[in-house]
Amino acid sequence: MDARTSGRSGGRLRRIRNLLLGLACWLPVAALAADAVEPIRFGILPIGSAAESREQWRPLLADLEKRLGHPITTVSVSSYAGLSGAIGDQRVDIAFLSGRLAVEAVLRQHMSVFAQFQRNDGARGNVALLIVRADGPIHDLDSLLAHPGRWRYARGEPLSVTGYVAPEAEVFAPRGLNSDTFFARVRVGNHQNNALAVVNGEVDVASGNNPDLDLFRRNFPDQAAQLKVIWRSSLIPSGVLVVRAGMEPALRKQLMDFMLGYGKGGGAAGERERDNLARIPDLAGFVPASSLVLRSFSDMEYTLQRQQALHGRWVSDAARDARLRQVEADHRQVLQQLQAH
Repeated sequence: MDARTSGRSGGRLRRIRNLLLGLACWLPVAALAADAVEPIRFGILPIGSAAESREQWRPLLADLEKRLGHPITTVSVSSYAGLSGAIGDQRVDIAFLSGRLAVEAVLRQHMSVFAQFQRNDGARGNVALLIVRADGPIHDLDSLLAHPGRWRYARGEPLSVTGYVAPEAEVFAPRGLNSDTFFARVRVGNHQNNALAVVNGEVDVASGNNPDLDLFRRNFPDQAAQLKVIWRSSLIPSGVLVVRAGMEPALRKQLMDFMLGYGKGGGAAGERERDNLARIPDLAGFVPASSLVLRSFSDMEYTLQRQQALHGRWVSDAARDARLRQVEADHRQVLQQLQAH
């Protein structure tokens, strides 16, 4: 073999060797990539603290992970706005939401409703509350409303139906009042902290709801005994489960079937699942639902905006009427979109 032939053979051998080395480096990475599975991201509406909410849902989500053979991660935040932002950024695949958040998720964030919460008593709704100290100066709703500018108020975020929308729509707006200007001071927090603020005398009245008040009674029985309810709203539909529209269809179906069937079996397994559900305040299970269940929340929002427009201060009757027409048109559009979903 001459030098040129030997050189060509050596070059080919080097190329083959480099190719084999490249394959050896690439194959493990490819195998890992093939085995990697994107987790299902479960968004949890904060009840109490974010850590407390995660702990309430942990056993159910562990069962879900085992059933699907798919990792589950939680998106647990400290505020309604934080959860809405995570959904808008497409960092959530399935979520437990209250009405106003759910309407936003369905209409603007590519989610759809597939289940509604069912309470332990079989009801599919909660009531908003106004609570005060039992030994305090506010005896009933009339004594609260008789003294504008005197009391301190703790309420929920604007996205909270029971913490903000319902009291505003059923107590304040129909009387031409706005809670932000009626009270001497307003603070915004979750229902648990707001109830504790009433007990501690930091505020005079707070908004809340019956599941959160029940949770407060379990966590702080002595403090809860010092509270009194002075107002209850009409029945507000329970929260819902929403799922991302772009999820892989087979996985999406498995997920929905699991949630709708959870806690409904017999024997020891069914009993254990029902115990897991009971860790989440006032939850007995999930029943099928569509986005149309959100109509009542849209109606409540419409009532609030209409009352505020009717009782607001306007530069002219024409300006007020224009606002009322816009409220009507917006409500019709939301209803049409919910119907389409």
